Amino acid sequence: MDPHLLRTYVTVARLASFSEAARDLGYTQSAVSQHIAALETDLGLPLLTRRPVAPTPAGERLLEHAGALLLRLDAARADLGRFAAAPRATLGVAASPLALTPRTLAALPATGVTLRALPRERVPVAVATGEADAGLVDGIAAPSDPLRLPDVAPLAATGVTEEPLAVVLPAHHPLAARPGLRLDDLVDARWLDAPAAGIPLDRLRAVHGGPAGRGFRTALRYEGTDTRTLAALAAAGQGLALLPLSATDGVPGAAAVPLVAPRLVHRTELLLPAGAHGEPSGPVAEFARRLKSRHP
Repeated sequence: MDPHLLRTYVTVARLASFSEAARDLGYTQSAVSQHIAALETDLGLPLLTRRPVAPTPAGERLLEHAGALLLRLDAARADLGRFAAAPRATLGVAASPLALTPRTLAALPATGVTLRALPRERVPVAVATGEADAGLVDGIAAPSDPLRLPDVAPLAATGVTEEPLAVVLPAHHPLAARPGLRLDDLVDARWLDAPAAGIPLDRLRAVHGGPAGRGFRTALRYEGTDTRTLAALAAAGQGLALLPLSATDGVPGAAAVPLVAPRLVHRTELLLPAGAHGEPSGPVAEFARRLKSRHP
């Protein structure tokens, strides 16, 4: 299966238009049509209806494979390109918002850094495909357990920090005076759904272990990346939020009660490309060294 044809197919399916795909890819519309026809001939199946432009059942199934296939190809190209690449004098870091803590920020070099905040699932992809030299990704895990990361390419993950989790709620909330809270007792509470700025609700449902989709109802969805805004929403009574304990300091009107069960921590990991091209050097090596040091 020709990856160029596959990439054209994915673009046409995403945009639902041959002409829009041609503009997006820089091809002529005739070339896009030829690519789709060649792919359908290769597979012996119709992949798209033409009016309207939409995937057939076989095309839908191909889309389930296509993203992972194209990502692996991009990652392989980036990985091989590192063999011939000249040493870099700059550093590009992709980070999920909750991974940007005082410690990780202090480890950044003073100059020559590009820092991009990305959704958690995008950070490994950015490192694998060469969009970033290094990644910082966060999540919840049992103490000392590694994060479960998508298998996008060979990556080296190193734990950087682990810290307690806290439930953020209004200071006048009946639960605010408790020394600790159990997740089991909060299943029926109203929660803030903030997949970028907080711990995603689907992770709470997963660690709770209850029936799929049960509990942790969304009171308000926040699509920003600012953790303090999320904590302020919790303080205002818009819903509960689960955050690393250090992210709850100094929010007016908020109380942060430690999560005591299940036994979980907020973990941050450094992601670097893994492979046979030697140890990191230059700014990447210095960043990794400072992260692993107790005093960056």
